[in-house]
Amino acid sequence: MRCPKCGSSKSSVVDSRQAEDGNTIRRRRECESCHFRFTTFERIEELPFLVIKKDGTREQFSRDKIMQGIVLSAQKRPVSSRDIEKIVNRIEQKLRSDYDSEAPSEVIGNLVMDELAILDEITYVRFASVYKSFKDVDEIEALLQQLSRTVRSRKSQVTTDESE
Repeated sequence: MRCPKCGSSKSSVVDSRQAEDGNTIRRRRECESCHFRFTTFERIEELPFLVIKKDGTREQFSRDKIMQGIVLSAQKRPVSSRDIEKIVNRIEQKLRSDYDSEAPSEVIGNLVMDELAILDEITYVRFASVYKSFKDVDEIEALLQQLSRTVRSRKSQVTTDESE
């Protein structure tokens, strides 16, 4: 593994443990040349997973593309990189368990929106505004009303659970 600081290819593993998703091994490494410590992740190489776009074309599934979309939507919001990583892991696991080798982009977008609606409402609205390509204010208003109902329902559920 090449050191990100000095470029040396000699490093030793200091610590190794299973990552939270259960499918990845997290390794702490130390460069033998400059003693810089860095983290690497090892995961099973899986068969290529394809995304069926709205126009019918296919492209390779990209965790990074989902992550970038969420990061952009979550700017200046109290959403941690760990939260985003967990969301992307859950989405990828769901796709690989529910679909053999390809899934429609619409399914992926809806999974992201479902996760963001639970995590942070503003991030959800930001993501939805780009993903859904709203044509007018009425469509945005309908989304906000739906989100308000969901949030109220969730809050009343929490209140009910706490009183029991």
